[in-house]
Amino acid sequence: MLELTAEKTQALKEFTEENYAQAAFCFRTLLKNKEIKINGKKTGENTLVRAGDRVQYYLTEKQAQKQACTVIYKDENVLIVDKESGVNSEAVFAELQRKHGKVCRFIHRLDRNTQGLMAFALGDQAEKALLCAFREKRVEKIYHALCVGRFKEKQGTLQAYLKKNEEKALVKIFDTPVSGGERIVTEYKILEERESLTKAEITLHTGKTHQIRAHLAHIGCPILGDMKYGNEAENKRRNVSRQCLVAKRLSFSLLGELAYLNEKTFISRFEI
Repeated sequence: MLELTAEKTQALKEFTEENYAQAAFCFRTLLKNKEIKINGKKTGENTLVRAGDRVQYYLTEKQAQKQACTVIYKDENVLIVDKESGVNSEAVFAELQRKHGKVCRFIHRLDRNTQGLMAFALGDQAEKALLCAFREKRVEKIYHALCVGRFKEKQGTLQAYLKKNEEKALVKIFDTPVSGGERIVTEYKILEERESLTKAEITLHTGKTHQIRAHLAHIGCPILGDMKYGNEAENKRRNVSRQCLVAKRLSFSLLGELAYLNEKTFISRFEI
């Protein structure tokens, strides 16, 4: 059994997805079997939890052992993990904090259904250095994406403008500047062509919400399995419901005490 205390009011499902990945994987089953308690009372509904509520999860050993991420590198300053698809970044962070304590700090995130590399800081100085490196674009993030269709060129750098719709949790891409839009730059290189699909390597020069997914869809090459921006018919035909996108490689250009990490390149184990 794992007991967690809510810090704000939100739906039980949302709370679970942000705090306990293993329970999120089997949330419907837990509700059906009433294996979740709120303040000691069993619930079979996606009810609200409020600040101060105690939420208790009763998972089987098999359910509890399902991995949300795999640690691929750890030292006294940083922690690099390979996140599974279907896991919120916040839940990965919550799990790591339970294992490593408050010294673990959240640096950046991946979309729920994107697999791959995430970096976390261990301590104040490492947090400051990593946040500064991300802000100053001294972090190279390489993704692999399996896209529907063909790119016009074998490689290129795309520029556009991204505007968020907060209410719908979507973004829209424009070719010219728009009010409220942010400039985005997405570089790509074709790695492989498979029938009607294309595997591409993506380098992010700006890191905006849903940038890769929306930008590739905008040019007519949506990521296979993307349920927000993708090709619905192709996703259904191939029975894929999670975007085929991996944060594949991560490398740094750090200053000061963390400069030793500049010699390392971290590579995700996931393939698409």
